[in-house]
Amino acid sequence: MASVDSHRTRSIRLTVIAADGLYKRDVFRLPDPFAVVTVDGAQTQTTAVIKKTLNPYWNESFELEVTASSVIAVQIFDQKRFKRAGNQGFLGVVNVQVGQVLNLDSADADEMLTLELKKSQSVDVVRGKVIINLSTMVMGANRAAPVATASSSAANGAGAATASTASSTPSSAPPGVSVQGNGASNHGSFSSTSDHLGSLPPGWERRIDHLGRTYYVDHNTRTTTWNRPAVNATANNVELERQRHNERSLPGEQRNQSPAQTPQTGLHISTQTTEGQGPLPPGWESRMTPEGRVYYVDHNTRATTWVDPRRQQTVRMYNASSSSTVQQQSVSQLGPLPSGWEMRLTSTGRVYFVDHNTKTTTWDDPRLPSSLDEGVPQYKRDFRRKLIYFRSQPQMRPLQGQCKIKVSRNAIFEDSYNEIMRLPVAELKKKLVIIFDKEDGLDYGGLSREFFFLLSHEMFNPFYCLFEYSAHDNYTLQINPNSSINAEHLNYFRFIGRIVGLAIFHRRFLDAFFVVSFYKTILKKKITLADMESVDADFHRSLEWMLNNDITDILDLTMSTEDNRFGEVVTIDLVPGGRDIPVTEENKREYVEKITEWRIVKRVEEQSNAFRQGLFDFVPEDLITVFDERELELLIGGLAEIDVDDWVKHTDYRGYTESDEVVLWFWKCIRSWENEKRARFLQFATGTSRIPVNGFKDLQGSDGPRRFTIEKAAGDDQALPKAHTCFNRIDLPPYKSYDVLVQKLSLAVEETMGFGQE
Repeated sequence: MASVDSHRTRSIRLTVIAADGLYKRDVFRLPDPFAVVTVDGAQTQTTAVIKKTLNPYWNESFELEVTASSVIAVQIFDQKRFKRAGNQGFLGVVNVQVGQVLNLDSADADEMLTLELKKSQSVDVVRGKVIINLSTMVMGANRAAPVATASSSAANGAGAATASTASSTPSSAPPGVSVQGNGASNHGSFSSTSDHLGSLPPGWERRIDHLGRTYYVDHNTRTTTWNRPAVNATANNVELERQRHNERSLPGEQRNQSPAQTPQTGLHISTQTTEGQGPLPPGWESRMTPEGRVYYVDHNTRATTWVDPRRQQTVRMYNASSSSTVQQQSVSQLGPLPSGWEMRLTSTGRVYFVDHNTKTTTWDDPRLPSSLDEGVPQYKRDFRRKLIYFRSQPQMRPLQGQCKIKVSRNAIFEDSYNEIMRLPVAELKKKLVIIFDKEDGLDYGGLSREFFFLLSHEMFNPFYCLFEYSAHDNYTLQINPNSSINAEHLNYFRFIGRIVGLAIFHRRFLDAFFVVSFYKTILKKKITLADMESVDADFHRSLEWMLNNDITDILDLTMSTEDNRFGEVVTIDLVPGGRDIPVTEENKREYVEKITEWRIVKRVEEQSNAFRQGLFDFVPEDLITVFDERELELLIGGLAEIDVDDWVKHTDYRGYTESDEVVLWFWKCIRSWENEKRARFLQFATGTSRIPVNGFKDLQGSDGPRRFTIEKAAGDDQALPKAHTCFNRIDLPPYKSYDVLVQKLSLAVEETMGFGQE
């Protein structure tokens, strides 16, 4: 907005309120920021110095003489570097032309600005924002505080008063959580319902995390996002009721393995089944559904199946010389080892088998065709065998009976916390039956998988201050060292540990991935400098440089570190009396080891111990240590990337064949989607977006491995597809065109939630 007379001079008040998310130029210490204000290169004013913070709060006002064409520069410096090396302490600058932001002809013009810091002539890295206020309402006194709407909880360590905006705690936050305006950590951040890009939608708030990254909180839905919401975004997204039909209470179907190939050896494996003949095995009975379909009851195990137990599977293996061998095996899951066999572990945790009949050992599982392992990477063979060993132990076998857990989708965190923490471990080891409030679905496995999927999204949300995204990326999680903002945080970490243990025990996956050091902490493995890279890549590089270079007279460090605890900077000794012991070329390796241990382990030791306590309620500590940290990641989260070729290879059809036009369109659509959308469809169809480490051939159903199935839906060819998550089955109508199929699949994936009664 331009003034009528661009040369007329008048007084205005500039208030430097705060800076937010400054760049940490020294890895080993925080800056001491101060601001310098100049108008057209003159009228220099300086704020006070705020010690040891990336989020200084000044709230200091200056009276300036300006014209509409005047340019105000606000520069931020680190005092310690500035005194030592001139302008080398530069942390950023903003330049504001007065006439573009303030109407000097108005007596009550007042503008609050949040501006990105920029570089000057320096090539140094600059980041963060500065918050200033310009006003024509001059009060005549220097440092007169404006009516500011900014907040900064990191303040200044000097007792400066902070004007803060209200930030309501969502009704669904866990008991004891106080969600403050600074979001996921204690570091201060400007919090408002508007920013420099304009107003936010109703119920939205902008926040900045401890790494200086802006994110947005939707208090309507209690979710966070890195993406700024559109101004016309609605406060609440209307969720369409999912067009899923709940699974029938009839048994599932075991599937035959599809042809596979191991190209390294030229070995081909094909399977076929033959109809069973003769009497049923002892304890078995055949029955018929009202529709006339035969199924079988195994009274020995109280299980049901569509598969005739008399059927035999023929495994035919062709080697490179075209000769073949035939092995027959019952269509069933892996049972006990043959008589005289034993499973053992090497000192490195690798599974092997002992045949006491012949006094020999082998890496090959005698229950599997030995050639199935040929061409398979060793790590996959090892993990599969460890998994078999792990699940075969008595401590990992479910108890008889059912454990019913009723939760509401809208309050899944609180409801689950109350249920899981009140029930004894023995009760939770029974078959889980999940009941979603006000939904009439019956759980034959699909609902429990969706329960873990939804709960993992909620309890690992940085909104609750229990976990945060690592500095490495915004995908892997780590424990928030400032979780004590919630007085009950250790109880919640034990609860989360219980959920992880419960998911492992009941063979479910969680939709969450952690930094590698978190898995190593669970396993009590030694943390090394390499683990720092996934936690804080910049700090890792600095420590690497320190080890590889002579630091004599370069780094001014002691065997201590500083921890910012809700605005209070606390010195932590890494060794006894460390704050008085200089770091030298001789002891720098000890320093690197100690600072790494403190950053990754010691700082969150209480939280880690509470988590492990909950985990070991269901998974014995000595048993889970058969896995290494990468295998533990797979055990908890499964595979993230979806291999469509593997999916196609391990899919069955009912009413359709794999060459039908609708089926070809279906796979064309799936291949056209990004991996994230494929995962969402998989979650819609099976209850989880994760797949086992061995791929779709080990996809789990309500009663064990169950292949993905596409069934032809009768009736309206304009209907949405229906999902039967307990049976990994989707009912696909015979759509008349590819475009209609894409539209219906997308609608089913993106705009449906919940279960209905079939």
